[in-house]
Amino acid sequence: MNFERNGIYHIYNQGNNRQKIFFSRENYLFFVDKLCNHIVPFGNLLAWCLMPNHFHLMVEVERLYAVIDSRGATQSRTPTIYDPDNKPISFNHSIGIMLASYTRAINKQENRTGSLFRQKTKAICLNETSRVAHNWFTSSGATMINIEKWELQYPQQCFNYIHSNPIKVGLVTKAEDWEFSSLGGYMGKRECVFGNLKRANELGLTVQLFSESHGLT
Repeated sequence: MNFERNGIYHIYNQGNNRQKIFFSRENYLFFVDKLCNHIVPFGNLLAWCLMPNHFHLMVEVERLYAVIDSRGATQSRTPTIYDPDNKPISFNHSIGIMLASYTRAINKQENRTGSLFRQKTKAICLNETSRVAHNWFTSSGATMINIEKWELQYPQQCFNYIHSNPIKVGLVTKAEDWEFSSLGGYMGKRECVFGNLKRANELGLTVQLFSESHGLT
């Protein structure tokens, strides 16, 4: 994965052979703490959703290198910028550390060995100007053209996609009811864990509701 400052990225991975990666509520919360330590120090976590066998993150990268808390997760969910050697690492490396650390914990819990995640984590830049036909986008099944602020359209589609994941597989009837997603926080239904309401608004990202029919409500 290659990251650039000020890029907005859709980052995702799934269980190896599509196996489960979360086995209990505590596993989800443990992973949220790891997001705090390994993702937040590098920028703004604008949207996130943890699913039984995969995860989606939408990150605005502000720093390519940071010093992270190498001691593990912090229960406060406030990033602790600390390292005994005071050596910054790359965002790419931090993601790898996060997944490897989580895998070790789950392997111990489930008495298993081997890879938990697919080998390669994917990262797609949502505001890259040279790789998308930026005047065109799809919404609710219709293809439309946009001229003004085109760079915001692709991020908005991804923002919607990430938050609608839980209803697509029948985990909930309303997407905002899924506990392990940023949507409930944006709507005030639960703690906004990473506190990026202001930044999302500055970027023009609009919170939308999704019903079990997979459409907007």
